[in-house]
Amino acid sequence: MPNMNDSDKKIEMSYIARILNNIREVIAKDRLQKQPLILRINEAFIFNIARKALMEKNSTFLMSIAGESASGKTTLVKNTAKACLKSDTSDVYTVVCCDDYYKDASNELREAGSYEELFKSGFSFDTPDAIDLNLMKEHLIMLKEGKEIRSPLYNFVTCESKKDMVLKKPAKLILNEGLYVLNECMRDIVDVKIYVYTPFEIIKERWYARAVSRGKIGKAADMQFHDVNQTAFRYIRPTMDIADIVVNGLTTQEYIEEMTHSFINAITDVIKNKVST
Repeated sequence: MPNMNDSDKKIEMSYIARILNNIREVIAKDRLQKQPLILRINEAFIFNIARKALMEKNSTFLMSIAGESASGKTTLVKNTAKACLKSDTSDVYTVVCCDDYYKDASNELREAGSYEELFKSGFSFDTPDAIDLNLMKEHLIMLKEGKEIRSPLYNFVTCESKKDMVLKKPAKLILNEGLYVLNECMRDIVDVKIYVYTPFEIIKERWYARAVSRGKIGKAADMQFHDVNQTAFRYIRPTMDIADIVVNGLTTQEYIEEMTHSFINAITDVIKNKVST
């Protein structure tokens, strides 16, 4: 806490302590639920976030949400966003999805003739190499610096990627979700690392239901899901160990929104009280 005397430091620490207490109360209530949202949270992380929220008022928070395919990442992001909309602040959040950064594979699909033949050739959509992580990181840094970006748009049926399609504006909270948002090359820019944990059988059920809408059925779906499981074991599941928060992928959408709103209030109520005194 630069340029502060001892008295000022004590006052700031008292506000941080209030935020910590508020967050702990939210977590304590969550633990009483049949399906709690928070499965694990890093205590040091809570302190650092409380301090940043209080001391760096104009800063942005990059929240990266990883997890296996069909674990519930998008659901978590959508309902976190809904809770953010209850805030009275403009430009509260923006969403950047890892899925939008898949590299164009439309030529490979056309040449193969079908997904089944494409997978037989050894092609994989489920390794970090299938996604332009360098471009996504560049865009996230720009958003954190207060600059607008235009993200690509990917078609999961044709495998076509169109560049510079969707305008994304900078915001206080940048929500970045996807398979590899906690990949080693991404971690140095992330403020909040979240992992969504969901049991394998639930993931499998959700994945097959979604595969149909993406043009994958029968043997093609089976072949890709086998790859999904193998690559998750190698690239995705290990990121749970470095996450600041591990959340439950089985909680309801309504409860995610409720809990997110509670966490936001736990921080903003103290900041508002500090500003008014």
